[in-house]
Amino acid sequence: MSPHNDDTRPVEPGTDNGWCREHAMRLAHSFQSLLGRPLLGHSASDEALPRLLYDAPFVLVSHGLEDDPVFNYANAAAQSLFELTWHEFVRLESRYSAESPEQAAREKFMQQVREKSFVDDYTGVRISSTGNRFTIDHAIVWNVIDGNGVLHGQAATFKNWTAL
Repeated sequence: MSPHNDDTRPVEPGTDNGWCREHAMRLAHSFQSLLGRPLLGHSASDEALPRLLYDAPFVLVSHGLEDDPVFNYANAAAQSLFELTWHEFVRLESRYSAESPEQAAREKFMQQVREKSFVDDYTGVRISSTGNRFTIDHAIVWNVIDGNGVLHGQAATFKNWTAL
């Protein structure tokens, strides 16, 4: 589990918490295990990986297993694209990253991910906190699992998006 502050939300990655090392490692290791390639596109030391993921030039987000899953991680690129601070992001139910008409299709897709463990070519419309709409292309969405095979949620990454 990621480090949490007093209201049980994950604290923002930084030097004081090793860039949320445990959670970042779980994201990277589950991606590698399921897709057979490194999340960064290249190997990195366990020490460097968490900060490299947070500062990566692609979007990386994850949410937990709540009945209405809440984001528990958003790297700097995700925060910028969705126009949310870390503290706003980790209070947002992940379904709200899609517009209302898209939420049912998004939930159906997330069920597919839960059943298949990952989908590596997702395209969909998302919306930022200020109402800017964009299409994400070729997103990879996967189940976040630990070394014991325990499911912790789902994560998504993408580097291609187009403003609408």
